Parts: sequence; C-alpha cells; structure tokens
Amino acid sequence: MAPLLKHLALLVHDVSRARRFYERYFGFDSSSEWMGDTLFIRNDDGFDLALMRGEPPPNPGAFHHFGFEVDSAGDVRSLQQRMQLDGIAILEVVEERDLTSFKCADPDGYTVEVYADS
Repeated sequence: MAPLLKHLALLVHDVSRARRFYERYFGFDSSSEWMGDTLFIRNDDGFDLALMRGEPPPNPGAFHHFGFEVDSAGDVRSLQQRMQLDGIAILEVVEERDLTSFKCADPDGYTVEVYADS
C-alpha cells in the first residue's frame, strides 16, 4: 500500500481567522484538537489541517498551491461565487471541457484550488 497524505501544516498569522476560513468554505472541524501550540482541524474525510501561529512564507505564485475536489462544475462555480461575494480574492478561473476550477487566496496568502473533473 502506498503512503497516504493525511495532513497539511500551515503557519498562519491568526489561528482563529484561518480556522474560520477553512470551516466556512471547506467543511473542516468535524473534530479539532490542540496539540501544544498547533490546532488540528479535521474534515469528514479524516484529513487534518495543522494551524500554528507564525509567519507564513511568501507565496511563490499560483502554481504553488493545494486543492480541494468537489463533486461537480456547478459546485465549483457556486463556491467561487460565494467566496467572491464574501470578498475572497479569486486568482484564476479555468473552464475547460474536462476541468472546472478556480484558485483563491486564503487569509494568509496561501493559494487554494477548488476543482471538479468533468
């Protein structure tokens, strides 16, 4: 069996603000737990985001990102519209025959992709 990616650790300016962003838009926090200075928030798939207060590294560009797959192109567009209404910066939109996606910036400048394969 191949190793399975189960968590991502991010340095953030404000743990509460980052937590709210990932809870609101990406379904995290089915459970959460502090381990020392790090807050682990979990989604329903059992994937953890480890959020620790610190200075995020500078974003080297849109290629440097992590992504969330949703069920359909309609779900991509719906979340994009919701984020735009909430003032979230949308960095890139892709509408192709076999892929619908957008990239946005989280509160700390990390690039996050939302996509659906067609």
